[in-house]
Amino acid sequence: MRESEKETLVAKGAGLAIALGAAWLANQVIDRGWSKVLGHKPPKAEDPGDARFGEVLAAAAITGAIVALARVFAARGTAKLIK
Repeated sequence: MRESEKETLVAKGAGLAIALGAAWLANQVIDRGWSKVLGHKPPKAEDPGDARFGEVLAAAAITGAIVALARVFAARGTAKLIK
């Protein structure tokens, strides 16, 4: 295996680990913020159908946007770190 292939493999592994950590951290921030504002955790897909549709939609949109941003920042940070 060439040196550049090893570096690429290491970069992908590090990027994956950092992105997973960033997504986990983003979910923790969302859960705590939601709990602070509304007094309960955001609805999840596996929860029984007691949450209003608007609340489920808001939770999905906010979670998706923040996790996507966290992944982008993690990927960019990893790329800068490896270069």
